[in-house]
Amino acid sequence: MIVFVNTPLTDSDKAYFRGQVPADFDVVFKKDLPENEQPAAFQRADLVLGNPPVAWFSGGTNLKWWQLDSAGFDAYKAIQLDAPVTNMGDYFAWPCAETIVAGILAFYRGIHELAVLQTQKKWIGVPLRFKLGLLRNKKVIILGSGTIGQAVRQMLTGFQCDVQFLARTNPEAELHTPEELKAALPETDLVVNCLPGTAKGFFSADLIAAMKTGSVYANIGRGTTTDETALIGALESGQLAGAVLDVTEVEPLPVDNPLWTMPNVILTQHTGGGQATEDKGKMDQFIRNLNRFLNGEPLENQVDLSKGY
Repeated sequence: MIVFVNTPLTDSDKAYFRGQVPADFDVVFKKDLPENEQPAAFQRADLVLGNPPVAWFSGGTNLKWWQLDSAGFDAYKAIQLDAPVTNMGDYFAWPCAETIVAGILAFYRGIHELAVLQTQKKWIGVPLRFKLGLLRNKKVIILGSGTIGQAVRQMLTGFQCDVQFLARTNPEAELHTPEELKAALPETDLVVNCLPGTAKGFFSADLIAAMKTGSVYANIGRGTTTDETALIGALESGQLAGAVLDVTEVEPLPVDNPLWTMPNVILTQHTGGGQATEDKGKMDQFIRNLNRFLNGEPLENQVDLSKGY
């Protein structure tokens, strides 16, 4: 069988991967090929690890199984395959949840401002104490009840937050429609967006305008799900106390975007899912599912591309 590895790996990771797959498998690493040979190599492959360009699918595939190296896959929604597709499940959920909760906590406790003062060797001390807030007991709405949202909720329970979910189809969510969300926003202290890219534009200017004065907006989902112009306006006017953004509408964030210089914004530059062992985790997930595939067992984290999440 031919395995095409789209995920960029170091030489040591490549050696590790080769040592885990059957010796008679032909393993092809995208990075080892000239650009003009990469699409054809992908199209010949039986098995794929990683997220290849959408355009490559137009030439047809020989796929028997495809392991994504991400949790999200909304870019592939229009692709139709007979082969099973699996994603990384909740692998990125916990680092994403830790990043956004860390950012929220840092905002309330002024850590972002203190870090800047440290680089300036500037001591303010006591006057800062009276500007600080608490995450404890906040009323929170989490947009999206997937693995990231569930992990965020679990963390927030430690701060005794009152948490509600907004989810279109999950019967356990408290809110299901934009109208229900809009009605709840005036009483909400914190909104945490965990929505996939398929919810483009969901958090609209209308919903931002409905947010409680002094509330906080956090986004660990996709930047395209938020009306960024309206968000910036609400931050500038003081309607919103602040924002914690792992994602933005355009990435990298353009240098002239006001979000860079706003003192009430924390940007984490789409690092939310990162961890030192990230690539090994991707390879290990592939190997686990490869063993299942070869043994005719159900695959872990099988997904439906047409749903986009």
